[in-house]
Amino acid sequence: MASMSFLSSQITGKNSSWVEFGTSRSGRVGIERCGAARVGRLRVFASEARTQPDLSVTVNGLKMPNPFVIGSGPPGTNYTVMKKAFDEGWGAVISKTVSLDAAKVVNVTPRYARLRAGANGSAKGQIIGWQNIELISDRPLETMLKEFKQLKEEYPDRILIASIMEEYDKAAWEELIDRVEQTGVDAIEINFSCPHGMPERKMGAAVGQDCALLEEVCGWINAKATVPVWAKMTPNITDITQPAKVALSSGCEGISAINTIMSVMGINLSTLHPEPCVEGLALSPDYMRFYIDLYNSASFTYKNDFRYSTPGGYSAKAVHPIALAKVMNIAQMMKAEYGGKDYSLSGIGGVETGGDAAEFILLGSNTVQVCTGVMMHGYGIVKKLCSELQDFMTMHNFSSIEDFRGVSLQYFTTHTDLVRRQQAAIQQRKAIRKGLQSDKDWTGDGFVHETESMVSN
Repeated sequence: MASMSFLSSQITGKNSSWVEFGTSRSGRVGIERCGAARVGRLRVFASEARTQPDLSVTVNGLKMPNPFVIGSGPPGTNYTVMKKAFDEGWGAVISKTVSLDAAKVVNVTPRYARLRAGANGSAKGQIIGWQNIELISDRPLETMLKEFKQLKEEYPDRILIASIMEEYDKAAWEELIDRVEQTGVDAIEINFSCPHGMPERKMGAAVGQDCALLEEVCGWINAKATVPVWAKMTPNITDITQPAKVALSSGCEGISAINTIMSVMGINLSTLHPEPCVEGLALSPDYMRFYIDLYNSASFTYKNDFRYSTPGGYSAKAVHPIALAKVMNIAQMMKAEYGGKDYSLSGIGGVETGGDAAEFILLGSNTVQVCTGVMMHGYGIVKKLCSELQDFMTMHNFSSIEDFRGVSLQYFTTHTDLVRRQQAAIQQRKAIRKGLQSDKDWTGDGFVHETESMVSN
């Protein structure tokens, strides 16, 4: 494939007609003009080595070997797993979200549920959806800070980003930022988007869904922070561009999108319990007596423990199209509102292949985050992601990420405009007369083709 792209560049050259997004870039070239006469040259070039496309990116001044970033969650929950990510070659690591008082965080288990292609609850079929009811890090902040520092000492040239979240308290945010920055982390991602857990404390999505509150908190954060700040957006909102615009206007250098989608994974049709299912008791005395009597009755079929669940965050392959739409909306807003300013966009949602990542980059993402994909396939998936992304770049003769970042944005428009464009295309097609317009247009070399052009059947 590399040799074919090399040959096509010799024939057609560069096509620079792509619409610019952020920086200038070269476009793709095709091979459709490569006729039979070129086959011999194709064989010659097939034996020549070609330099692999460059995956490195520089985002808000942060240099990464590739655009693949460990997304905040279990894959960044402690020193051991974050070290593993660096050793496997990830471009950057975002830690699991930390706060000042981890004692408030109590996780339950099981806390994950899977959706497979096929019948609901089937043990077979590809995993297409993943739900979690997991909270932020339950490890003491002091422990996490010690591990951040250790990682930066051992990997000084790699990018470590701390994900943080706090209550609606300016002093708490300032203290957390100060303590995290002292470890040497390269940037901070603010969790304005966790869809479950502690909304009553104005944490997570409770902030990201309230633009007035978001503006105030972003003001506190950016007045204190000295490293780049990314705001992680929730998709559980009507117009994701509004909070994204507020975050950037309030000093954030980047946007991450999307976090998980609020969901109920499903109901187990055998037990009638929702998934994931956590053991528990009916706490009301009246209900307790009722259920005990029901449990002991001969008519009660399902004599299992009292089990409960709660809505959680939905991720994996099934959310990919939704994430692409949200990222496209944000990228269009960033281009329209802020032009060439050095704001960054990190795409998140259902990335399991290099092609998935390419789609986010084509819509304007500088980096691509992976969380659930690592939980299903392991840290080594980054090698596959890099290889597949390079294959895509080679196919289109892109030499760098910037060559194609944002290229596909130009092809989105309104439905009204689609109608207008299609009608114009139809009229143009009808206006093209078939066959020859005059006897003087006959040629000797094209005589048979010209004859065919005027045959009706």
